[in-house]
Amino acid sequence: MQPSLPLLYRILGAAGMRPRTLLEPTNDVPTYVPMTLIDLAGHLAKTDADPLRWRLIAEFLEEYRHEPVDERAALLRDEPPTSGNERWDVFLAALAEHLAARDERGAAAWTTQRRLEVFWFPFNTPAARVDALVHAPASFRSRGIFVAPQELGVA
Repeated sequence: MQPSLPLLYRILGAAGMRPRTLLEPTNDVPTYVPMTLIDLAGHLAKTDADPLRWRLIAEFLEEYRHEPVDERAALLRDEPPTSGNERWDVFLAALAEHLAARDERGAAAWTTQRRLEVFWFPFNTPAARVDALVHAPASFRSRGIFVAPQELGVA
């Protein structure tokens, strides 16, 4: 039988006992390591599905947001390898510069080399294009990527 917690508490109470939880560290459980842009590029390289790529971007942004500000720079510092798609490679450079600027830091030197020759509108409906043209962050716009800031928040 697998009693619910309330039932377990009642059983223990009837026996004159109360539950206690003890958490102990173990050496065999890996510690959490936040995703870097290098990790993200590796994940992007494994798929051709843009919806999955946006989900990966969202997961990276969520992890980045929860890291202490003084530790975030390390997640963006090293140049990621190619994802196999020029648009996404340039997107990673724009993202690195954008996030560094939000944290009031300069972008890593590797980000300056990546630019698109042809503009890219990842969300290509008429309304999304207008929104992106008006509101795209400078780090994206300067590289030829037009994405509205709210798309980065809900990617």
